[in-house]
Amino acid sequence: MKTEHFKKKLEAEKTRLESEMGTVGRRNPHVPDDWEPMPSEIGTEADLADQADVVMSRESNAAILADLEARYDTILAALARIEKKAYGKCEVCGGPIEEVRLEADPAATTCVEHL
Repeated sequence: MKTEHFKKKLEAEKTRLESEMGTVGRRNPHVPDDWEPMPSEIGTEADLADQADVVMSRESNAAILADLEARYDTILAALARIEKKAYGKCEVCGGPIEEVRLEADPAATTCVEHL
């Protein structure tokens, strides 16, 4: 298996996700590898409509960040499996995950049979 090839793909996706998460959130200074939505200055806006816009924007950013962070966690887990020499093995049957499947999703945890 081309583990080094998949490691490079995973690292590239990790970098891309970190960049995207940085547009809607920031690293949580109290929890390693955790992200949180950007803090907002609620209450400094002149009228209620502006305050509502800030709240809606924060909620939207939180939802986007949650989706990105879920994928980010799968990437970190795949990189950890590479380090443990357990990458490319199906979590269900223990058999190899097809390379074509790993090309489509380098963080895949199951073979095609166990999707």
